[in-house]
Amino acid sequence: MTPSAEHQRLLRLATRASLAVASILVLTKAVAWWLSGSVSMLAGLTDSVLDGVASFLNLLAVHYALRPADDDHRYGHGKAEAMAGMAQALFIGASAVLISVQAIERLRDPQPLGDTAIGIAVMLLSLALTVALLLLQAKVIRITGSTAVRADSLHYRSDLLLNGSILVALILARLGWPQLDAFFGLGIALYILWSALQIARESTAILMDQELPGDISEQMLQLACSIPEVRGAHDLRTRVSGSHWFVQLHLELPGDLPLTEAHALCDQAAAAIHAKYPRAEVLVHADPVN
Repeated sequence: MTPSAEHQRLLRLATRASLAVASILVLTKAVAWWLSGSVSMLAGLTDSVLDGVASFLNLLAVHYALRPADDDHRYGHGKAEAMAGMAQALFIGASAVLISVQAIERLRDPQPLGDTAIGIAVMLLSLALTVALLLLQAKVIRITGSTAVRADSLHYRSDLLLNGSILVALILARLGWPQLDAFFGLGIALYILWSALQIARESTAILMDQELPGDISEQMLQLACSIPEVRGAHDLRTRVSGSHWFVQLHLELPGDLPLTEAHALCDQAAAAIHAKYPRAEVLVHADPVN
């Protein structure tokens, strides 16, 4: 099943926007960190650098995942998105470690902060760009169900908290509490690490062909059984690859039905499931029952 032109357009738009936002934030945060010396700002800069690398890998992965199925990949290339999610988890986890090291070093050796005004301005810009990107990603995820964009959105949601924390830390430093900067940096690192674990868990579930949630599978069986003359359904199996769901099930039909009628009922069951879940590609096997 090849993604629609609209799905492809949205996926490419989301990945390019993510890379553009990360690039802008890297440049502005680098300037702000150089002028302020804030460890929280360094945490934000480190995270944005890794975000840029992850977003670039994401763009490549989505480009590959959108390729149609071929003789060597009959189920398509959608799992490239889950692989990109794993790569993002590694990058985000590494950023958490780097930030923690810097925060602990600053706690051991406190240093006064420089100009915090430029840092505050940069963080306000970061918050605005991140919110805009998250709104775009939410729309793309709702329409396409992309694993890679969902992973990207998860770590940009953590960036929203990170950038807000940095803004608070800089404001407090400007008001006379610069020592809180390192504590904010350490807290941000712990939250980023938790986000990386969440991304890794979701990507692993897809790579290991974890079934869809039980309530969805149950509703698929009910849809299949709602077709007239269908006696029952069993052995439903599901797996996810990129934005596609692959569904297989056995349909129980009267044993004396002609082959053409049995085939038509299987097509109706598949169509009923696909109508409810457009991302599903359904394969139905007919089992005769007396």
